[in-house]
Amino acid sequence: MKKDLILWSLVSMVIMLLLPWLAVTFIKGDAAMAVCFLLFFVVDPIYSISIGVLGGKNVRYLWGLPIISTILFLLGTWLFFDMGESAFILYAGIYLILGICAMLISMLIQWKKQR
Repeated sequence: MKKDLILWSLVSMVIMLLLPWLAVTFIKGDAAMAVCFLLFFVVDPIYSISIGVLGGKNVRYLWGLPIISTILFLLGTWLFFDMGESAFILYAGIYLILGICAMLISMLIQWKKQR
């Protein structure tokens, strides 16, 4: 299970750190804005829900995945966009809530299957 935590933490690093860097570095102008909208409103929320569902399947070992991905999101946006921008804190909070809610629902489904 420790292997799963390390693997999914690395995947979180790629999605939450590498994708914003790629958007800032290689895409210019209005296309960069469109890619950032896709990241913030599609990719990151879907990933937060997915990581929550995965964490809910084994809460004992993977409970920290939503927190790790949220911290990495905040780190990535502050590094590559604007340090200390408060809007990114709001996004991070929403992603954390999405991940935790998905983890709780997944945990309840697993618990009902075992009964």
